Amino acid sequence: MLHFVVEITFTAEFSRIEPIVPEHRAFLQIGYDRGWLLMSGPKNPRDGGMVIARAPSKAELEAFFRDDPYAKAGVATYRFVEFNPVKRAALVEGWCAGA
Repeated sequence: MLHFVVEITFTAEFSRIEPIVPEHRAFLQIGYDRGWLLMSGPKNPRDGGMVIARAPSKAELEAFFRDDPYAKAGVATYRFVEFNPVKRAALVEGWCAGA
């Protein structure tokens, strides 16, 4: 598995985003259930969000996020940054190792 930081940036006013937030969070649960997501949450200021993820490939992670309600509504862009977590806390060792 490859590891990524996914930066979500809103491209619309938050008044358009807010009604979609529950759908977006329900969508993210699919990624958690797959074991692809470790954590996610809004940025501060609230102009988007951050996700720590893993996936078999960048292409597969990008395809996953194309189904995000934010993407489908055209209210966000996504930046996928691959990284190698060579140093990490023991509590995430299993997740990083693919467990």
